[in-house]
Amino acid sequence: MDLSVGTLALDNSYLERVAKLAEATHLAAGLVDGRNVWAANLRDLREKLESLGEGVSVTTSVSLQHVPHTVEAETSLPVDVATWFAFADEKIREVVALAAGPLDTPEAYAQADRAVRTRAESSRTHDQAVQDRTAQLPEGQVQRQPEFAERNKAQEALGLPQLPTTTIGSFPQTAEIRAARAAHRKGELSDADYTEALRNEVKSVIELQERLGLDVLVHGEPERNDMVQYFAELLDGFVVTENGWVQSYGSRCTRPPIVVGDISRPKAMTTEWAKFAQSLSEKHVKGMLTGPVTILAWSFVRDDVHQSVSADQLGVALADEVRDLEEAGIDIIQIDEPALRELLPLREKDRKAYLDWAVRSFRVVSLQAKPATQIHTHLCYSEFGQIIDAVAGLDADVTSIEAARSRMELLEDIDEKFHSEIGPGIYDIHSPRIPSVAEMAELIRAALKNVPVERLWVNPDCGLKTRGYEETEASLRNMVLARDEVRSSL
Repeated sequence: MDLSVGTLALDNSYLERVAKLAEATHLAAGLVDGRNVWAANLRDLREKLESLGEGVSVTTSVSLQHVPHTVEAETSLPVDVATWFAFADEKIREVVALAAGPLDTPEAYAQADRAVRTRAESSRTHDQAVQDRTAQLPEGQVQRQPEFAERNKAQEALGLPQLPTTTIGSFPQTAEIRAARAAHRKGELSDADYTEALRNEVKSVIELQERLGLDVLVHGEPERNDMVQYFAELLDGFVVTENGWVQSYGSRCTRPPIVVGDISRPKAMTTEWAKFAQSLSEKHVKGMLTGPVTILAWSFVRDDVHQSVSADQLGVALADEVRDLEEAGIDIIQIDEPALRELLPLREKDRKAYLDWAVRSFRVVSLQAKPATQIHTHLCYSEFGQIIDAVAGLDADVTSIEAARSRMELLEDIDEKFHSEIGPGIYDIHSPRIPSVAEMAELIRAALKNVPVERLWVNPDCGLKTRGYEETEASLRNMVLARDEVRSSL
């Protein structure tokens, strides 16, 4: 039975009911959390184990595929922080220590005591300045001003054409870029040479989009190793691992960052890249940020505060980035939240509370944006109808969503609450197949059955990071031709 701290927090009487179950069967008590990376409070877990009675086995709450292999492989973690973690190997040692008891494994309990104490006392964990900033936020839901209709009017100054066409953000990460990043990390490529390689890639991406005829451009994100890790490496309150790989999906793996404390932004993270890209084109280039919920969803989070606390802190930090992007002349800023649906609780009664804080954290990011600044968001693989009120509640000016595989069926869920402009993806980037002009034109026309032309954008389903350039260029060319075909018929 999963008896981890997070599971027990959902139901105060769960442990008591499981104890009764233990009277009738042999119980393997999953007290060691297999989903997160924090060293266990062994004394607390031992007390819970003893409350279950005699003859109970100890195990992890779930399989250990969700956590990295071992802390011992991490040579760059801060010394004080490393003792706070337990990856797979360390969790097995915790299971063994719990099964044996405090008298038989005193050193394990002493180490656990130190980890709990030093983490609670560390300035890495608690930053009063960060807490003071988030305390100044209004209670409850926050609201960007003015409301959408007035902002939409102000954004006419952007001069965008009918059926504005863009991409979601990332462009293919070539073998050359990955090699340059690896060489730079090893010290084999200087900062200047690495920056020059990235700038050349940005120039190439901008030129490609100009040549194809896209309306709103992106810089392609060649400097980003991952849409979450990139920001985690630049924010205080996070640490990242060297070898902490876990399975993401299929055969793909990722190294989730770890939220170790209160989160803040020491300096601008994306501004220079956005400003450089914008200098290369007369067209608008989007600023690209990953939203608070997605950063938390794809990180190991704190277990000493509610996720909403970290979400508000991320919201404030990213709001500073929005301000800096505006000051750098960026008029369109995308705040990606592909994982909004991913964290939705299984129990329906718990969903409203989650969606309330998730929507709030997004709104905090855009709260002080200028009316003429167009805020975009993007959502992936969502059961759109299930969370449509929350998506509408994000109050973005433009919302892009995966829609190609559903053949635009999800747009049937749109009603008067959904006021933003919308960009349903018209081709599936998860496949190497190059969709035809006719196929994409058909999907644009299908979208127009539910979305007025003045609110419809044209874009792929998702980012292009995992694709190759040959297929990307061919698919985008067909997408632009499909747009032109539909435009000419309106």
